[in-house]
Amino acid sequence: MRFPLRASLSSEARLRRRHRFYVRLLLITLFVMTCLALPRNLVSLAGFGYSLTTALLVVELEGSIRHDGTGNPRDLPYRLLGLLTLLAQWFWYFTPLSHRESGWPLLVLTTLFVGWSVLRLVGFLAEEPQVNGSVLMGAVSGYLLLGLTAGLLFTGLETIQPGSYSNLHEPGSSLLAPGSISQASPHLQLVDFARLNYFAFVCLSTVGFGDVLPTTPLSQMSAVAFTVIGPIYMAIVMGLLIGRYASGRVVRTDRDEPPGE
Repeated sequence: MRFPLRASLSSEARLRRRHRFYVRLLLITLFVMTCLALPRNLVSLAGFGYSLTTALLVVELEGSIRHDGTGNPRDLPYRLLGLLTLLAQWFWYFTPLSHRESGWPLLVLTTLFVGWSVLRLVGFLAEEPQVNGSVLMGAVSGYLLLGLTAGLLFTGLETIQPGSYSNLHEPGSSLLAPGSISQASPHLQLVDFARLNYFAFVCLSTVGFGDVLPTTPLSQMSAVAFTVIGPIYMAIVMGLLIGRYASGRVVRTDRDEPPGE
């Protein structure tokens, strides 16, 4: 009689841990977006938020908190990739602008790690027994994670190829800081994080205001990629949530109906 009770408690513990992870991920992504709204000299705080997001994914997004509670043999390579991504981020943050090649590890590792993380997050959402506030937070945080990742990739691309994005109101201008800043200054102080993250969410939501324009083939294809990814994520997650909500209503209705004669 004790074994079913232990299994139930273990399942509940995994469920609570998943829900705490959803809430924490949402709070951190909102923190990054808040930092991006600060004056330019404080926007560099967003770099800390990006790293905090990566660290949270490495620690929490593991197979042992899935529905069956079994470990995933891919947890180790996932964590190693996350640690490499974290190192690439900090290497890029503090590398002088003169070393533009430091942006390539950032682009490659961040794309792989966040792509894998979003797939895992969607898998977690698919196993939720019902839709509640925490599950909705997890769905929203996944969308914000995609947008912030796109913004980080766009900023990295702008440092590798200055002029990859132009401001419609200032034709020919770069989205780097003014040229008065020394080339020895780190990337974290030079990139217009706020404007490029704004453009990233414009792409992800397919709004297309047109005030920021990708001007090189790589930046254009990056914008196209996230324009496709955004609706796909929304379609998959909305399908999962609606399916869980509808199945929960069916179960409750069946329980409320009186037995047939």
